[in-house]
Amino acid sequence: MAARGRCPECGSAALVEDAHYAQQQLVCAACGCVLAEGLLTTTYTEEEHLREVAYSQSTGQKEQLSRCLQRGIRRVQDLCKVLQLPAVFEETAVSYFQRALQFPAFHLVSLEKKELLGGCCVFVTCRQHNWPLTMGTICSLLYAKQDLFASVYLSLQKELGLSVPALSLADLVTTHLNSFRLFQPAANVPAPFLEDKEKLLARTMGIVELASETWLVTGRHPVPIVTAAVFLAWQSLRPGPRLSCPLARFCRLAGVDLPPPAHLRLKELLEILLGMASQLSWLRGFTLDKKMVVKHIGDLLQHRVFLLKNAFSQQDGEEQHDTAPGHGSPGQDSVGQGSLDKNSPDKDSPGQDSPGQGSPSSPPVAQKGCPVAGKRQRGGTLRPLLPPCLIHPRKRLRPAAPSAPDSAATGDEPISDTEIEQYLRSPEEIRAFRKAKAWL
Repeated sequence: MAARGRCPECGSAALVEDAHYAQQQLVCAACGCVLAEGLLTTTYTEEEHLREVAYSQSTGQKEQLSRCLQRGIRRVQDLCKVLQLPAVFEETAVSYFQRALQFPAFHLVSLEKKELLGGCCVFVTCRQHNWPLTMGTICSLLYAKQDLFASVYLSLQKELGLSVPALSLADLVTTHLNSFRLFQPAANVPAPFLEDKEKLLARTMGIVELASETWLVTGRHPVPIVTAAVFLAWQSLRPGPRLSCPLARFCRLAGVDLPPPAHLRLKELLEILLGMASQLSWLRGFTLDKKMVVKHIGDLLQHRVFLLKNAFSQQDGEEQHDTAPGHGSPGQDSVGQGSLDKNSPDKDSPGQDSPGQGSPSSPPVAQKGCPVAGKRQRGGTLRPLLPPCLIHPRKRLRPAAPSAPDSAATGDEPISDTEIEQYLRSPEEIRAFRKAKAWL
């Protein structure tokens, strides 16, 4: 008890200090009047030095950051529970989120980016533990745009210095196939379009492996390739009712987004399959098209090593036989004859000079003029097995460097005034040049 004057209400001198909810107050013991209020709370920094501060001074950046941290941790934990991740993953993702909020780059950002930050921490954790998870899955759960999520992910990777391994293509196929709604009956999915998950996964893996062996995966985004592979695998398992279904409708029925490059990847896969199908002996009497190739995808995948070797690796020898005079277009005859002269200059076969006759070593199919062989020539499927960027380059190739006689200077080449000014001259030459230029 401490006597500090008298109470202004009753005039009593019985004044006591009362700790009300850890707040010191000076109260009159006679009438209960509160004469003075003490300090309410402290901040984190002041608690270390045992100094009290007022409540108005304690609501600063630390409390706001603490509320943001608590909400972010709850969001990370909820996201891990939705994805059914192990407890170790949840702890790692929460630690990444706590570390990220310590950097100034994540303080003054929008609330949407802070919410995406938790998803990025979960995404990084899954990739580091080789857990198959795609960026599209996180974006669909957070209702976020992929470009905004990618920007936050790159910032997190840069600030924390994280090393994130790439997801293997096999795990990506398994994960991406789980999002297709074709395995259980639904109102918008017809019965002939339903498929067994294990069969579709096995066929899709075979097509993706074929795409990897034929340079279709190198340097490309994997999701469009996987989407095209799933579509071809789905059509090949029951080609009767599914060949008339286009790729766009298939994606709508499956409930997945259609990546814009998927049509190009589908076209490239079909070109490879057409080249392989031309080597099947039981298809040489038929006119090959895309629908027929889809029906025989199972056979093409079963013998893909042999078919790829015959369709692409030995392309030079087959091109010589197929482009003999009387079997191709005039342009192809000139190319084929040029390759014959280059590769076998010692062979002087009379059949090469007379039109309508092929080489003695030509296969019987090429001699008979089979429509399949003619279509293979026109389609150009017998080509070297190269990446698409080399077969169809977007940029024009640079012209060859000029030869030594062409590049020799003669002294008569035109030269502009700007090039003249770049040369070093003496003061006399400069004055003479200015004097001559004044008369122009």
